[in-house]
Amino acid sequence: MDTGPAPARSDVDRSDVDRSDPAGRAWVDRAVAIVEADALRSADTHLLVYPLPPEWGVDLYLKDESTHPTGSLKHRLARSLFLHALCSGWITEGSTVVEASSGSTAVSEAYVARLLGLPFVAVMPASTSREKIALIERQGGRCHFVERAAEVYDEARRLAAECGGHYLDQFTHAERATDWRGNNTIAESVFQQMALERHPVPEWVVVGAGTGGTSATFGRYLRYMRHPTRLAVVDPEHSAFFPGWVEDEPAWTTGAPSRIEGIGRPRMEPSFLPTVVDRMIRVPDAASLAAVRHLERVTGRRAGGSTGTNLWGSFRLVAEMVAAGRTGSVVTLLCDGGERYGNTLYSDAWVAAQGLDSAPHAAVLEEFTATGRWAG
Repeated sequence: MDTGPAPARSDVDRSDVDRSDPAGRAWVDRAVAIVEADALRSADTHLLVYPLPPEWGVDLYLKDESTHPTGSLKHRLARSLFLHALCSGWITEGSTVVEASSGSTAVSEAYVARLLGLPFVAVMPASTSREKIALIERQGGRCHFVERAAEVYDEARRLAAECGGHYLDQFTHAERATDWRGNNTIAESVFQQMALERHPVPEWVVVGAGTGGTSATFGRYLRYMRHPTRLAVVDPEHSAFFPGWVEDEPAWTTGAPSRIEGIGRPRMEPSFLPTVVDRMIRVPDAASLAAVRHLERVTGRRAGGSTGTNLWGSFRLVAEMVAAGRTGSVVTLLCDGGERYGNTLYSDAWVAAQGLDSAPHAAVLEEFTATGRWAG
């Protein structure tokens, strides 16, 4: 049936389309300034000396990230992710921000979202510690739970699409959101703080991998600055990073959640860059537990499980240096404080329920402390 001539097309010149939004741009300008002001208010975190016998000739340092406003290393990542999304035009005034997180990243992101007056939803496994859930809610965030850790990605993506918000996707964007060349990254900060130490250029930097953003930052920075320092990544049980790195298989999955919150993933995350890692060390979960309790006995400081994983790998590398007669330094991270894990790592009932026996690993640490030898 003839319905007559087609409607006339618009006379708009399609070769020149202006979608500028001065009001929206002004909001983004204010938002970026707010996030940058938070960074300026935060003094740099301390680089602590771990007590080792001076005659060993090896110094161990812990970068104490627990002193950030939200209490963990993830504060840096949250700022970077928000700045990346704001400057990419993905977050605008009123956007609901969604993240897949096991806890600490969500705490920090909820803090930044509240600074900007934006709603925030964290998608996480139901097994996340009660302490971290409370911290997220205290920052104004809402927690959305899934039964299996592997479900967090799709659920976060679905929620963001449903509400017209933005999925920050730390597991994809962590390695690209941080300016690894400098700009007061954690890597640049460490080397500035090491400048007057007796071994200012570390032989090793030791970090864990959750998103892979921290290892990517250190690995790139070491190459950019032409430092001979090597990067070791420590990985807990059940995590896909270690086997995926060993087998050079970027699609490696385990399907099992990590008991060490903040590090270890059931799949090789897109933001993990295996090519910048010099060495990987798999650490038993019971060894991570032994190491954080050893830290508390030696220094009086309580830390989370990822710090224990870092320490176990660092102690092992220090022992190798001592055995080889090499002097030098090793730097690792104190990722967050132990107050978040009162009902898990520092609960004897939880440890027993997990079937973790840290006694053999504690014996390894006692011998290391007394002799410098590694029997693990």
